[in-house]
Amino acid sequence: MILGISASGRKDGVTGEGVKAILEATGLPYEYVSLAGKKVGGCIGCTLCASDNTCKVRDDWNEIGEKMRAADAIVFGAPNYFGRMNALGHACWERTFSFRHREIFNLAGKLGVIVSTDYRGSNFVKPEIEDFMLRNKMAVVEALQIDGYSQCYTCGYGQNCGVGNVVRQHGFLDEIKSEQFPPHFKEQPEAVFHAGRIGKILGSMLKDRE
Repeated sequence: MILGISASGRKDGVTGEGVKAILEATGLPYEYVSLAGKKVGGCIGCTLCASDNTCKVRDDWNEIGEKMRAADAIVFGAPNYFGRMNALGHACWERTFSFRHREIFNLAGKLGVIVSTDYRGSNFVKPEIEDFMLRNKMAVVEALQIDGYSQCYTCGYGQNCGVGNVVRQHGFLDEIKSEQFPPHFKEQPEAVFHAGRIGKILGSMLKDRE
């Protein structure tokens, strides 16, 4: 089974669309999980997981963690918040510390695909996700980068906020017009193409394992 996880705080954002596009292109059964609205706290360093590789902190992550443990492959997507992977994504991976004790790596050998939603010309998120996957002894297959959708376009103040990306890209405006909005995932042909290509590769690799 392939597990897709979107760490975006937006349930229907570009990160989730990219993850789902890869999943669908595999042609294999999959499960998709959005972390939006879920309570996923970081590791608290209690080390109670050391005896059985099972996290003892109870929140929404425990069910997700079991899905990660059961999956053959994980397609994980996260957006750039403040120049790094967002907190939900980081917390999700931080909790996989519970899977790495006494020379037992519960995610070892699983195939991993990275989806990073970042600003054009930047790629801060991919290295973070890749590092977590490699520390869990996963095999990273491919990575997809999607252009991010800045919150500044929808916060209500972006047209005249000197701090935000709207003004940086278009100058001060009376209003933000539809043609000035960043393209959503399906309006990024290169990203759509690579999502399909990556999904096909992942599907072929998993079929060879059967």
